[in-house]
Amino acid sequence: MPHTLASLVNHTALKLTVLAGEDRLDVPVRWAHASELIDPVPYMEGGELLLITALKLDAEDAEASRRYVRRVAQAGVVGLGFAVGVNYEEAPEALVEAARQEGLPLLGVPRRTPFIAISKAVSAAVAADQYRAVTAGFEAQRELTRAALSAEGPAELLARLAAHLDGWAALYDASGAVVAAAPDWAARRAARLADDVARLRERPAPASSVVSDTDGDDRVELQSLGTGRRARGVLAVGTGAPLGTAERYAVHSAVALLTLTTERSRALQDAEQRLGAAVLKMLLAGEPDHARAVAGRLYGGLLDAPFRMVVAEPVAAEGEPPGAGTPAVLDALADAMDSAAARTGEAVLAVPDGTRLIVLVADGGAAADACAEFAALAEARAGDRPRVGGRSARDEAGRAEGLAVGISAPTGPMSAATAYRQAEQALYVARRRGRTLVEHEDVAAGSVLPLLADDAVRAFADGLLRALREHDATGRGDLVASLRAWLARHGQWDAAAADLGVHRHTLRYRMRRVEEILGRSLDDADVRMELWLALKATSAPPEE
Repeated sequence: MPHTLASLVNHTALKLTVLAGEDRLDVPVRWAHASELIDPVPYMEGGELLLITALKLDAEDAEASRRYVRRVAQAGVVGLGFAVGVNYEEAPEALVEAARQEGLPLLGVPRRTPFIAISKAVSAAVAADQYRAVTAGFEAQRELTRAALSAEGPAELLARLAAHLDGWAALYDASGAVVAAAPDWAARRAARLADDVARLRERPAPASSVVSDTDGDDRVELQSLGTGRRARGVLAVGTGAPLGTAERYAVHSAVALLTLTTERSRALQDAEQRLGAAVLKMLLAGEPDHARAVAGRLYGGLLDAPFRMVVAEPVAAEGEPPGAGTPAVLDALADAMDSAAARTGEAVLAVPDGTRLIVLVADGGAAADACAEFAALAEARAGDRPRVGGRSARDEAGRAEGLAVGISAPTGPMSAATAYRQAEQALYVARRRGRTLVEHEDVAAGSVLPLLADDAVRAFADGLLRALREHDATGRGDLVASLRAWLARHGQWDAAAADLGVHRHTLRYRMRRVEEILGRSLDDADVRMELWLALKATSAPPEE
């Protein structure tokens, strides 16, 4: 434990006496320093026992003594050692009274005790304390290493670390979820720090921060795990006081061991990812039997039940060029799905494909739910934003969060290629609608009209109808409205004419003029389809 003024007073060889501040002797002493300067404060760091003979200080002057004592006390000096019998036969009453008023311990140093003896005693005590701390730290390191190599792994390591710190410890995975805590009650406390953990994970590893537990008196220290650009996990330790040297050694050892475990797991994940890429390639090539053989027990369970294909890609923010979206959002999505699957023991096959991420997840499983939750949170964060350039806030959500996701219908290994096409189609719709996530069932159950809200489609429609609109602008007839009414009535002359309030012969004349101006026959079903879609594309309001 730290050396204190009391331990110096009790040191039989020094024979120090207490002249003032008897109730403050339990203060730790960091060093002992002799100085005869009238103002030694610039050379103090705090925590020192200042040794003086009052060679230049008028220690019998009450005002001078008060100024001196107040100045050094404010600088963090923990006590004064006054040499008795050197410049003064006894400690001046003015100095004693000043120390008493300031609450600063004043020790009498007998003439036969040199200041160097006090300095050596403090130095030896500090060295002994550091040795004890280092020894305890090495012992903690050995204990934590044995725990990390045990069957329980990180869970046992956290239990030993919490006991060593007389506090609690928790481990977060790459998505920020609590995966282990010790003691068990610490899991609830660790969950309250999700926002602090998220902020730390955004910083390049290694990184650390100290936070306060709002519902307790704990001092919580967060340490990121990993050696790469992104943190692979976070260690949290909660204690009632700042960490000492031995405790600091223990925490650093835990960080190193957990980082090693995390990086080793990462290497295994990379190998699994290469295996997963081979399985996916075989599935898409229509070779499900070969895919099952390669998948083995690692992914075999995923192929035995209905699964969904997920295709995700980063999306550039509004106003940015295509391809400007950050791939980090795909890493975050993959982490969220992996963590959710790990907690339930289900398999997930995730394969980066250029700027995309392709994932096979069990239909209705935890990974699929995590994907939906991730996308929902992304849209919710942008849900209250005002309309930008005629687009709704919801339309901006996907782009604002930099992610678009398409999900196939439930399928099996025989139809993997079809599922991939479905996911790609849903992804296309998500990008066009400015949505974060679209499922294939939504595309199939919806309308094709929202897909017409595309600049290329609108440009085609404007070009196709431009001649008719120019004709109408001269006041020589209402060909566009007549065409819309005739197409809406499936070419029924009487019904369309009634809608327009004109005679059917007038409508027949207008349709002949449409054919003459466009140079295309309305008897052609493809022409009628293109004209109808062009009318819808140029008249439909933006999707809400």
